[in-house]
Amino acid sequence: MNAPLRSKSHFDQRATQDMARHLRPVQRSKQETMAYACRILAMTEQEAGLAGQISVRSDRPGAYWTLRFGLGFDEATPLDFIEVDRDLNTLTGEGMANPATRFHLWVYDARPDVNSIIHTHSPWASALAAARQPLIITQMDMTPLHNDCAFLADWPGVPIADDEGVIISEALGTKRAIILAHHGYLTAGASCEEATYLSVYLERAARMQIRAQAFGPLQPVDDRLAAEAHDYLLKPSIVRATFDYWARQTHGIAPLAMA
Repeated sequence: MNAPLRSKSHFDQRATQDMARHLRPVQRSKQETMAYACRILAMTEQEAGLAGQISVRSDRPGAYWTLRFGLGFDEATPLDFIEVDRDLNTLTGEGMANPATRFHLWVYDARPDVNSIIHTHSPWASALAAARQPLIITQMDMTPLHNDCAFLADWPGVPIADDEGVIISEALGTKRAIILAHHGYLTAGASCEEATYLSVYLERAARMQIRAQAFGPLQPVDDRLAAEAHDYLLKPSIVRATFDYWARQTHGIAPLAMA
């Protein structure tokens, strides 16, 4: 006799419980996590000279941690992060912030749920930005961005002043990612791990979209199924376990000094 079919929610609940029991995230300091995030971005070929940025909201109001200016993602260590205030004065550590991180302030002000921001000029997302194309969700691995990737159609210029922060934060709205036309992209996560996860999958999604267009018109994933996959793939346990896996991968490229 065949067993009765159980609903997908049954298996979703079971998987969530199992992941909570079996997936134990690695405990790291804020600076160690940021250093690994940088190495992951470098490993996934998202560097563009010194244009890439990463920040994490500080426990101190109106401040954030960021990689000191002058270093690339691939050489970041936990000692290379500085805490800066709203005027980009260095509060902790040595060095200066990338002046273009000023727009991060506006995102943090508008979004109390955001604790980390990543911005890069990665090759494939930048290709979409150059073509002024929004992201179209056409495959399962793209669904973490379903209804969660905004699009800014006009470039406001190098984001070193306040106006750019207003424009970008308003265009981002309540979403966790945005493609910036003629520029690059930004991800805004509840954690550094989530912002990194979204960054890697956004770059992959952009690559997939550009390649798929060679075969004809794009076919979006069914909205209901895409929403379901979005929520499942953004479970914190999946995000953290994926980040930990990518962090282990970076050891084969260049071990991270924890001193």
